Amino acid sequence: MAAEQSKKWILMVTAQTPTNIAVIKYWGKRDENLILAINDSISVTLDPAHLCTTTTVAVSPSFQQDRMWLNKKEISLDGARYQNCLREIRARANDYEDEKKGIKISKNDWQNLHVHIDSYNNFPTAAGLASSAAGFACLVFSLAKLMNVQEDNGRLSAIARQGSGSACRSLFGGFVKWVMGKEEDGSDSIAVPLADEKHWDELVIIIAVVSSRQKETSSTSGMRETVVTSALIDHRAKEVVPKRIIQMEEAIQNRDFPTFAQLTCSDSNQFHAVCMDTSPPIFYMNDTSHRVISCVEKWNRAEGTPQVAYTFDAGPNAVLIARNRKAATLMLQRLLFHFPPNSDTDLDSYVIGDKSILKDAGIKDLNDIEALPPPPEIKDKVPAQKCKGEISYFICTRPGRGPVLLPDESQALLCLETGLPK
Repeated sequence: MAAEQSKKWILMVTAQTPTNIAVIKYWGKRDENLILAINDSISVTLDPAHLCTTTTVAVSPSFQQDRMWLNKKEISLDGARYQNCLREIRARANDYEDEKKGIKISKNDWQNLHVHIDSYNNFPTAAGLASSAAGFACLVFSLAKLMNVQEDNGRLSAIARQGSGSACRSLFGGFVKWVMGKEEDGSDSIAVPLADEKHWDELVIIIAVVSSRQKETSSTSGMRETVVTSALIDHRAKEVVPKRIIQMEEAIQNRDFPTFAQLTCSDSNQFHAVCMDTSPPIFYMNDTSHRVISCVEKWNRAEGTPQVAYTFDAGPNAVLIARNRKAATLMLQRLLFHFPPNSDTDLDSYVIGDKSILKDAGIKDLNDIEALPPPPEIKDKVPAQKCKGEISYFICTRPGRGPVLLPDESQALLCLETGLPK
């Protein structure tokens, strides 16, 4: 970086990264610092149109220190996870030149240049919707583009993993496997794509947001306590998950929904059993979560073959994966019957994402929800009381693509003139 260069230039990149939901869960680390898992995991990437993190990263000789803003609030970058990601990306940076703007940065200059980072989630942070996964994946992806890092997304996933384990899986779209790896340095603990989002595009996903509050026990401390105190976790990691991984990969390749659903539900239930086997026990699900499971199980049994799979991460929110749009429509009708909104709720904010599914379900307003008949499978046991207001809102979505750059400068979160949040 020539000394005579003006200190005024700012170089900026904006990217968008999806979140993901694990269908075979990651729970437990063999290395806390490098974030190395005790088992493989498989996830489905969610459509970033409905759930994503947008991150703008900027670099300038005029910046005095590394700074970050998350959802409009400045946060500290002192934590080991942020520092690990920044260090790893800077170590892989390459020369960069933009003759038009008069910017020339040599490989070694990146160590002395400070960055500004602005990140925004379009969904609740730390509520069990994998916001840290999307966040760290987006941080690493955008910094890699800014610093001209030449490594592919597989290699970048090993860096994102050091921010948040699940983040490595958000560097690809569709179905993704996080290979736990065997090396002590974590070099082989990376994400690999199993199938892209078009492979099984009839799947429809409905997320029932039971609570958008921050959870009581963070995933990090929960995992640590499980590994130390649960007698079941070892059996799960060594005996159960390896078999399920093979079966799940096969089910995805063959688009075999009954097997996919059975594995997804079983693995979610076992993950929460392991949490309850922890001392003290960890309860991520609540009564509403259990009622959603009951609703799905009754319908699946009545149909004789699974229509919908359920899975819960470290929180009470239900992620429901329907075999096709028809099943998703019938599922939404059932959910709205059992969990109607409060009477002062605006339907437009109660079902978000792909709202066209409401039309398929024949619902235009709250009166249509009131008029929904009880599902046939409960005709003799219609609940005396509906669970009004127990679900905050629903997100209708589908499997989606991996991270992308947003070239349009108007989508940047930082101001091009100051490098500060807009």
